[in-house]
Amino acid sequence: MKVLVAIKRVIDPYVKIRVKSDGSGVEQNNVKMAMNPFCEIAVEEAVRLKEAGIVSEIVVMSAGEAVCQEQLRTALALGADRAIHVDAPASIEPLNVAKIIHAVMKTESPELVLLGKQSIDSDNNQVAQMLAGLAHLPQGTFASNLKISEGHAEVVREVDGGLETLKLKLPAVISTDLRLNEPRYASLPNIMKAKQKPMAVMTLENLSVTLSPHHEVLEVIAPPARKGGIKVSSVSELVDKLKHEAKVIS
Repeated sequence: MKVLVAIKRVIDPYVKIRVKSDGSGVEQNNVKMAMNPFCEIAVEEAVRLKEAGIVSEIVVMSAGEAVCQEQLRTALALGADRAIHVDAPASIEPLNVAKIIHAVMKTESPELVLLGKQSIDSDNNQVAQMLAGLAHLPQGTFASNLKISEGHAEVVREVDGGLETLKLKLPAVISTDLRLNEPRYASLPNIMKAKQKPMAVMTLENLSVTLSPHHEVLEVIAPPARKGGIKVSSVSELVDKLKHEAKVIS
């Protein structure tokens, strides 16, 4: 079974985000970048399925500028077999990302598509759902457990009232949540081997995809700085401050 895993390049989650002085976005020059953490979980799940003998090939893909090949190499070091870089602008709207992945699906015909439930930069949580709609495939979002057997995927997902279990006929689109697994670290030998693994570069023209912007970012503003906390000497003082200063209780 072939699995396609879509990953995204984002600012490292441990880096403090800085807004550009002109308010046009966040600063990315000379900033450490990484694979989106939810995408790491998707790659890890694909590798575990391969180790279990369920998956025969893992193809990872990413759309963006040439620098996103760094994250594709990371995925190859983690266990993916080959990579596809789709040369595209750095910032792409969710619907356009879904169109690109859908176009790659047409060339690869995977039986399973895994991707993170959302990226930590835009937090849109839209691509998996849009992709399933474009491809007319069943979807299982926020997967916290996944089992594959006899042409079906059993997905356990967290909902407001508890856990929901879905049985999906493959091929299907599944987005991964935090509790699905704990991603591994790439070993140095695997990092070196990843340099020899194949990476294809495709263009939007190759895929017959036209990007259509639907919204425009007018301004990015940093959140107001948080004030320092204070220590109180007693519960009564705390209650007094909550009543008369913070005014959060009466």
